[in-house]
Amino acid sequence: MSKVLVKNGRIVTAIDDYLGDILIENGRIDAIGRSLDVADAEVHDADGLLVMPGGIDAHVHMETPMGNGVETCDSFETGTRSAAFGGTTTIVDFAQQFKGDSPKAALERRLAAAEPQCNIDYGFHAILTDVHEQALSELPDMVNREGVSSFKLYMAYPDVLMVDDADIYRTMRKVGDHGGMVNLHAENGVVIQALIEEALAAGNTSPKYHQLTRPQLMEGEATHRVIRIAELAEVPVYIVHLSAREALEAVVEARDRGIHAFAETCPHYLFLDNSEYDRPGFDSAKFVMTPPLRDRECQEALWRGLRFDDLQVVSTDHCPFCFNEKAHGLLKSKQVGHDDFSKIPNGAPGVEFRLPLLFDGGVKGGRINLNRFVQLMSTAPAKMFGLFPRKGTIAVGSDADLVLFDANETHTLSAKTHHSNVDYSLFEGREVTGKVRKVFLRGELIVDGDQWLGRAGMGQFQKRSASGRVL
Repeated sequence: MSKVLVKNGRIVTAIDDYLGDILIENGRIDAIGRSLDVADAEVHDADGLLVMPGGIDAHVHMETPMGNGVETCDSFETGTRSAAFGGTTTIVDFAQQFKGDSPKAALERRLAAAEPQCNIDYGFHAILTDVHEQALSELPDMVNREGVSSFKLYMAYPDVLMVDDADIYRTMRKVGDHGGMVNLHAENGVVIQALIEEALAAGNTSPKYHQLTRPQLMEGEATHRVIRIAELAEVPVYIVHLSAREALEAVVEARDRGIHAFAETCPHYLFLDNSEYDRPGFDSAKFVMTPPLRDRECQEALWRGLRFDDLQVVSTDHCPFCFNEKAHGLLKSKQVGHDDFSKIPNGAPGVEFRLPLLFDGGVKGGRINLNRFVQLMSTAPAKMFGLFPRKGTIAVGSDADLVLFDANETHTLSAKTHHSNVDYSLFEGREVTGKVRKVFLRGELIVDGDQWLGRAGMGQFQKRSASGRVL
């Protein structure tokens, strides 16, 4: 690969902020300095722009089967292209084990699907739904040889995804000594199922009952419970898509006692609230994700958690389903649950808007500083999930995954201009300040303004080291 020189940028990492030039050779950062002059380099002038490490989105669901033929509407190809336009250069998706299945077989299926399609680098968490002895016996090998060091378990969706507390404990004990970490979807699934059955029996079928049957208390209870299980197992634990104040309080209490409890939240919980479920008709189905949107008090608690490091990561949980069935068919749309809220596919889009939203609402909004922004978007997920220092920073020897970002450009978020397959945006019409101008993946320019220069299959699978060990 030819040499690439990014000049005159304001280089920002989780700890640094300075003016300088970056020389890239063979896909990695070769030198950082002032007034670098390399005769045979391809030069990109970053004057007036922020130069940051590429974003890492540690929670996405591309072309993911949800059961009964329902599937998310973004392929690996369209989803990773959308991510790239949003300044994300690495994703961590999921390899789901089905009942009677092998975790290694699940990983092989996903690798086969992702390799020819991904436009950016990628890794996988393994989802376990059938925690039997043979499955458990494969997990150390997955950490040590396959580079999969994080395992997701569900405390929700009984008879589909949910596992019991004993299986959570067994998984934690099996992977903990090898540098593995368990990620938890923390909601009390059996109580929520009872609430859903009550609502349907009373004839309540509209989308707002999705929110009403998944109360904050049941997220808080499950979060507290699984942290105690992790404490017993003596391993770190990571709570995905945390939304409720009660759940955050459980994390804060544990961290105050020195427990290695970590958590992420998502942009929709920071910028939207449960008033979206008051929309007329079926329109509020656009906001059916799990956990659901919470009240404004929860929003403020989440922002405080980000400021004080009680929340370590902002991921998107990009799990897109079209609102209308015409775009990609009924089974990739919310219309599956038109007459029954419990059948609405749970999930929402967002992979392209993470950086501009958090920059506008966080940095411009005075809630976090610029270094913390980079920490949340890139460095923390890299450290949390075993990608650092190859990813997540700007340093000599690191992959040259770079985002050139205009901190002053104002633009409007819309499904009309995003690059995902999904036909709506949670943030339609929202004006934000801060826009991705250029994106480099391992030194290769893949986004230049509105121009796409990347290609399917250029993304590389990232074998990861220990998860949950360094932050």
